[in-house]
Amino acid sequence: MIPSRLIEIFLQVIQINALSANEKPLADFINSFLTNLGYKVEFDDSAKFTQSNTGNLICKIGSGGDFVMTAHMDTARPTENVKPMIKEDRITSSGDTVLGVDNREGVAVLLYSLERIALEKIPVKDFTVAFTTCEETTLFGSKYLGLNGNIKKGFVFDSGYRPGSFIYSACGAIGFNLKIFGRASHSGIAPEKGINSLLIAANAITKLPLGRIDEETTMNIGTLKSGSAVNVIPELTEVVGEVRSFNLDKAENYFRQLVKTFEEEAEKLNAKIEYDYFWDFKPYTIKENSDVYKEILRAITKVGLVPSPKISLGGSDANSLNAKGIESVNIGIGAQNPHSNDEFVYIEDLIKSAEIALELVKKD
Repeated sequence: MIPSRLIEIFLQVIQINALSANEKPLADFINSFLTNLGYKVEFDDSAKFTQSNTGNLICKIGSGGDFVMTAHMDTARPTENVKPMIKEDRITSSGDTVLGVDNREGVAVLLYSLERIALEKIPVKDFTVAFTTCEETTLFGSKYLGLNGNIKKGFVFDSGYRPGSFIYSACGAIGFNLKIFGRASHSGIAPEKGINSLLIAANAITKLPLGRIDEETTMNIGTLKSGSAVNVIPELTEVVGEVRSFNLDKAENYFRQLVKTFEEEAEKLNAKIEYDYFWDFKPYTIKENSDVYKEILRAITKVGLVPSPKISLGGSDANSLNAKGIESVNIGIGAQNPHSNDEFVYIEDLIKSAEIALELVKKD
């Protein structure tokens, strides 16, 4: 098959609008595509956890093997009005919408590879392919991905780095919601009777090490909500943010430091705080002597590229898989300027990504 078929599949999937939790239109397309090639497709029961209108789509080749290759079906922004354009060495949108490279490129790469395997009868290992939901919002699709217990390794086709690169280590993120309870009072007539929860938040925030704390840790306050009227002392202030780190203990320690800072400031004015926190995704680091690390090195080298291991302060389905005990890397496919109207992909990167996918599954 010539690469034009790969481009054709890519252009098809980017024009299917499927946002997070509304992936069914693309899932239906993939289901039909694979079924027509003779593959058996299954849907897991993740929808009851993700609230998506479809489960993750799973396709086993042979017994399903001991490794999975994944791409996520959702895009961060709509693609229903996308007008793809081929300009010399790249595919881009008209500039009015996103292109949907993140992660329709990964979807196209896996579909194209499966089509070649079926039509050309390429000898391959047993393996599993999964198309996940809700990656852009919560990673819940991969978190609740229903794989059998034989899966030990994962290859996620979703990194914006160009082919040859792969993410072997990624941070984790603690998300938190914190509420400060003060006392409302008229700000003109009786300000002394009020307890200003917004002031407490401001005082605490100025004492936090926001931004990049060190080379592996960041802290951010993302939203601050407070007040009911200009003449009322703010009774309630809500603070939402996150702490990211490659080091699980360090992330939790900085979060505890954050809570302590808010508690101390609240105590000064006889206010109270409540909070809850959760791991959006946990960090992972794949060792160089692991099978998945060795296999991606081999595949990248085999297609004529120089392997470039990377670290990332972003989360992906690879975080979820590693949290399940499935050692996984996130493979560079070259999605440029993701989520923006300037999003594009080099045709060369699309082709090389497909070559890597096939190299991973071919029999030795």
